[in-house]
Amino acid sequence: MKEFTEVQGVTAPIELSNIDTDMIIPKQFLKTIKRSGLGEGLFYEMRYDEKGNLNKNFILNEKPFSDSKILIAFENFGCGSSREHAPWAIKDFGINVILAISFADIFFNNCFKNGILPIKLNKEEIDFIISNLQKYKNILKVNLINQVITLGTSDIKFDIESHRKESLLNGWDDIDLTLKHKEKITSYEENNPNSFWIHIER
Repeated sequence: MKEFTEVQGVTAPIELSNIDTDMIIPKQFLKTIKRSGLGEGLFYEMRYDEKGNLNKNFILNEKPFSDSKILIAFENFGCGSSREHAPWAIKDFGINVILAISFADIFFNNCFKNGILPIKLNKEEIDFIISNLQKYKNILKVNLINQVITLGTSDIKFDIESHRKESLLNGWDDIDLTLKHKEKITSYEENNPNSFWIHIER
């Protein structure tokens, strides 16, 4: 993964609760194991009509929101099935940060594994950002190092677990974290007669 320090860009509010993973990426897009190209299917049933034409009334089809780097929603974002294609589609579209009042646990964890920063804010903070976005051309800045969201002259602090923060800042995925213990793993496997040892390089 790429190192994550700061994101500044257009922010799209989707003012809904319980946005589930089927809404994020419908089942017909789950046949692939490639992470690229899924951005076209993001929010497919809201972005396209029955004939496959763009729905001009959906926010991510409008300028400047079609270039959004940050997404805002309400409660329980990412509920439903555990499909990892959901964060893949969000990332492929170009969105790197999601602000919501709450997230489904599995989706929340999958975001970190794919270089997306999900931030939990309270309702008042979400409402404040949405109601003031237009004053600042819909631009937010999210600084992970200082754990601050900046909208114009206003700063909002956010919490994040230290190990998740460290992983994002360094661009570490699960494999990278495992390989930090490579010497211990190698020593164990080489000295365990019952182990099946495969040498891994990355």
